[in-house]
Amino acid sequence: MKLHLALAALFAALSFASAEEKEIFNGKDLTGWEGNKDLWSVQDGTITGKTPADPANPAKSILKHNTFLVWKAGTVSDFVLTFQYRIEKGNSGVQYRSKELNAGENGPIISGYQADFEAGKTYSGILYEERGRGILAKRGEKTVIKPAADGGKKTVVEVTGSVGDSSAIQASIKSEEWNEYRIVAKGNHVQHFINGQQTIDVTDEDAANAPKEGLLALQIHAGPPMVVQFKNFKLVETK
Repeated sequence: MKLHLALAALFAALSFASAEEKEIFNGKDLTGWEGNKDLWSVQDGTITGKTPADPANPAKSILKHNTFLVWKAGTVSDFVLTFQYRIEKGNSGVQYRSKELNAGENGPIISGYQADFEAGKTYSGILYEERGRGILAKRGEKTVIKPAADGGKKTVVEVTGSVGDSSAIQASIKSEEWNEYRIVAKGNHVQHFINGQQTIDVTDEDAANAPKEGLLALQIHAGPPMVVQFKNFKLVETK
């Protein structure tokens, strides 16, 4: 027993030693970030994204496409990222292991894994691949992603288990208040948590398409005028 405890302590120490924490938001301005500054700003120590209404149709924003605030000070591979968010209307998320495509008229366009959340009750916590393979795990699902079968183009998503009840997870998310999100990425295994509850568990075996390293970015979504805010980022890169 003592030997097991000593080995566990040694392993934990080695894991801690191989982890590196990076500051990605200074709480004051958007140093290190790039995006449409008409949409993104820092307010009261938070990164804030706001989309104004379209004068011709106030139920919709002026956005013609989803756009992003991109962290340009590095890329991520294996890491743990925690942050707090709040959202009014619309949909948002944090992109990770992502790549930048040609910009659109409203700002940067990004493709890759997304830790999704929204003001509604369907998508918060899921794993979505923006401009890629689509939904890779719905809230509460444990999935394995397989290459397209028989030479086809559509990725196979196998639901292999559950990490929790979707309705119960949604009930723990506070509407228009601050919530805590955690993303854990290690190799081809990724996990999301909101307010301490695991929301998805994905093993991505689609090696040709599974992103292994890339950009972090914050999303504002086309649709209704919306407000999304982020604060208290903690990025720990693991090796």
